[in-house]
Amino acid sequence: MSYAFKIAAVRDLARECGFELAGVAPAAPVPERAWYREWAAAGYAGEMGYLTDRRAGLRESPQSLLPAARSVICVGKLYNTPWPYSTKFAGPGRAWISRYAWGGDYHDVVGRGLERLRDLLRERAGTDFESKICVDTAPLLERSYARMAGLGWIGKNTCLINQQSGSWFFLGELLVSLEVEALETEGEGAPPDRCGTCTRCIEACPTAAIVPAPSGIRGDTGFTVDSRLCISYFTIELRGDIPEDRRGATGSHVFGCDICQDVCPWNRQAPVSGEAAFAPRNFAPPLELMAALTEVEFRSMFRGTPVTRARYSGFLRNVAVAMANARLEHFRAPLKRLAVSPDTTVADHARWGLEQLGPAARESS
Repeated sequence: MSYAFKIAAVRDLARECGFELAGVAPAAPVPERAWYREWAAAGYAGEMGYLTDRRAGLRESPQSLLPAARSVICVGKLYNTPWPYSTKFAGPGRAWISRYAWGGDYHDVVGRGLERLRDLLRERAGTDFESKICVDTAPLLERSYARMAGLGWIGKNTCLINQQSGSWFFLGELLVSLEVEALETEGEGAPPDRCGTCTRCIEACPTAAIVPAPSGIRGDTGFTVDSRLCISYFTIELRGDIPEDRRGATGSHVFGCDICQDVCPWNRQAPVSGEAAFAPRNFAPPLELMAALTEVEFRSMFRGTPVTRARYSGFLRNVAVAMANARLEHFRAPLKRLAVSPDTTVADHARWGLEQLGPAARESS
């Protein structure tokens, strides 16, 4: 493809499409591919087989997804909202859902924006080109390409952090067969690590999931996430039992966790998204209400949001653990109902929850 875009033009078009961050990286293998192999070999992916099966090899190069790829256009879509962080929210008996899952599914929002960006690029180029849209689910080391594109650095908590805007961003990529001209300003490109000696995310993690990385995968900060210890992994990805010795540390979380981002100094003045789709539909819903949902009601309540990824069984399992951690006597009745669930995982976690509440107080005669 002979037409070549300037990076500034791509950024302008990306802003037209609703993206607060945008940059371009060459469609070439990134150094992190070796770190990823070591991370997976160390077992840090847990039971997330899609990260370690045949698709792992596809992450070696963008050409695995688009053979004609020459550039990776990386975008960031802000999803922060003016609601309290989990570390500042006091809601006894309430369920905490990760901020990214409060509203509509980001795959749809970011995907539509990338489709529009692709169409604008074609219009500007005056010719067709090959492309592929990636939003999270594609086997691509997206944080690494976003880093190479200048969107931020990868912090100790493994989130991409932008110096001006923090880390509350969804990432998306548009692989194109177009060439984008070299960076025009000296000093652009992958920014340096600015976490410095700060360890707030490490200290705040209730399950100690942010761990020193083996030498082969140290990256910029020297830390990585062991998914097998992560609350987000327990409440979203893990099927079956949450390890008993970790249940107490999950607190009120029923879907995901934001703690490592909530305490990050770079998020102190993070901007707020104007995207209506990300506004919370059910902010911190009552645990007792969640425990009473039928499967049909669960699907209806969370339709079009990421929460359905936990599945009904996994969600009720998480609710049972959260009620146990709340130590509120009025949760005894809903836990008893869940303890006779035909789903053995839900029933087992509910019975564990009843054990945490201890024996019921006898009514005075």
